[in-house]
Amino acid sequence: MGYWDIPEEDCFGKTWFTTKMGTALGLVGSAYHIVAFQPDSAIQAVQRAANGTLTMATLGAIFGMTTCLTAEVREKPGDPFNYFVGGCASGLFLGVRTHNYMIGTTSCVALGTIAALTKIGKKEGWRLAGPPRL
Repeated sequence: MGYWDIPEEDCFGKTWFTTKMGTALGLVGSAYHIVAFQPDSAIQAVQRAANGTLTMATLGAIFGMTTCLTAEVREKPGDPFNYFVGGCASGLFLGVRTHNYMIGTTSCVALGTIAALTKIGKKEGWRLAGPPRL
């Protein structure tokens, strides 16, 4: 079952899915980072892996929960603006995490826009790959 198969009203299911995906991406990204930039010790490698994984898992959890809560407060499930707010909240977390306002601002706009466009594309049936429809 994928993200789009979970009903919009299922906050726990959506948040759980985005957290799992964030954790998986964090593990993969951390593994590549450890291979590309060799740590000095095993402890440093574990710290890097935990840092990257927890950050990505938190991004997923913030996105899932904010998107769902925004939909409930606005009483408009499935609205692309909810996804923009969720992506923006995740971007703001990156800014707080790095102690950098510029990273937070640009991440907010970028992640929010990507999330909203993804939702719009899903609603309208946009396709990025595959054979053309005739």
